Amino acid sequence: MKQFEAADLKRQQAVGSNRYLEFLREESLSMGLYVLPVGGVDTQQPHTEDEVYYVVSGRGRFTSGGEDHAVQAGSIIYVAAHAEHHFHSIEEELQILVFFAPAEYSQQGQ
Repeated sequence: MKQFEAADLKRQQAVGSNRYLEFLREESLSMGLYVLPVGGVDTQQPHTEDEVYYVVSGRGRFTSGGEDHAVQAGSIIYVAAHAEHHFHSIEEELQILVFFAPAEYSQQGQ
């Protein structure tokens, strides 16, 4: 078993230079905390894995497959592997739990 505390993850992410902090990696799944500031630019590229986002806090918008939706705390988004997608128009800092299945191949672009 592994257990994580959101406040600890946020502190660890803030110390690093990346907006993405991977905190769990198993063969079948990886997880990370992705933080985007107000007005921030999401530069990620399509991934080779399926992905689920859970918005912990903040407000903004999300675009994928020609669809654009508001996101806020409690929003859950599924993105299939290889699909173009990004967060934008960030009004309040977004803190997002990211789940990859299987484990993410590379952290580039996060």
